[in-house]
Amino acid sequence: MGKDGMNYAPEGKPRPVVSSGEFRFAAAHLDHGHIYGMCNGLTEAGGTLASVYDPQPERAAALAARYPGAAVAGSLEEILQDPDIRLVAAAAVPSERGPLGVRVMEHGKDYFTDKTPFTELAQLELARATAARTGQKYAVYYSERLHVESAVFAGRLIEEGAIGRVVQVIGTGPHRLNAPSRPGWFFERERYGGILCDIGSHQIEQFLHYAGCRDAQVLSSKVGNFANPDHPELEDFGDATLLGDNGASHYFRVDWLTPAGLSAWGDGRTILLGTEGYIELRKYVDIARGSGGDQLYLVDGRGEHRMELGGKVGFPYFGQLILDVLNRTEHAMTQEHAFKAAELCLRAQAQAVRIPTASPMERMNRS
Repeated sequence: MGKDGMNYAPEGKPRPVVSSGEFRFAAAHLDHGHIYGMCNGLTEAGGTLASVYDPQPERAAALAARYPGAAVAGSLEEILQDPDIRLVAAAAVPSERGPLGVRVMEHGKDYFTDKTPFTELAQLELARATAARTGQKYAVYYSERLHVESAVFAGRLIEEGAIGRVVQVIGTGPHRLNAPSRPGWFFERERYGGILCDIGSHQIEQFLHYAGCRDAQVLSSKVGNFANPDHPELEDFGDATLLGDNGASHYFRVDWLTPAGLSAWGDGRTILLGTEGYIELRKYVDIARGSGGDQLYLVDGRGEHRMELGGKVGFPYFGQLILDVLNRTEHAMTQEHAFKAAELCLRAQAQAVRIPTASPMERMNRS
């Protein structure tokens, strides 16, 4: 559990898809706690964390200590030159993720980055070109769908036709700020990319997946800083509306305004409206019920259904990713999908209207 109350290292039942030592990977640039979840997912699927690097050796040592046999590397170059390393997982400062991925792919290795994968469209275009030229993978840890069991199960229900055709996705992604626990880069707009680019990337990826869209148009977006004047470059609120290429629509809201009294780090929810029913996900908490997260509510032609899914579904993405790396397939997530989700969050961020957020008293004083 991180200092901000967030569980950065979800654990599932080990479901190896390879034998011990068959898939060796490395972890590098450990600036965000999501690296622990990324490594957990890969090792539970049979991967072997062989090497860890970070410019701060104590961070590398802390991660390596959790995985027997993992060695601390003296440099990133040491990892890139190791022929047995198939993939490099990284959770660098957001503005550094794109350039790091290009470097990894240029060395003939696949790359698995924390979201958001880019902070500028130019970074995305360079990564697209590099992936196409080298044939390497640029995979993204969109954890709010990939590492949440209710979200995984919702995808299965949609594939089975449980709610018919998905026509709208509504998503909320509130997070607890706990500013004292955050590193300096977290509050620098150029380095974290903006709220729609950052945590908004989860929401847009889910929309594309659940609604079956290959592309979408950002109709409107806006951002603001309502509660954090001491951090003027932070955006603590953002929302956007999108229209998919198949007619499905999307609205999402993300924020850093979670109150202290909530028992989880954020009340993340997703509502999926179909032509024959709807699904609501209460991912991390079912407020005031004490029933925990991973709650799925389904309403269809047969009635109302509630499912508690924690510990019952697993996280198939990681095993699929390992096999995709070994077999050069695209079952975990297509490269097109990963890049398109990144592109749309960048476009939503770039065109966002800045909300005037001064209080009435502040406006009076200014006048």
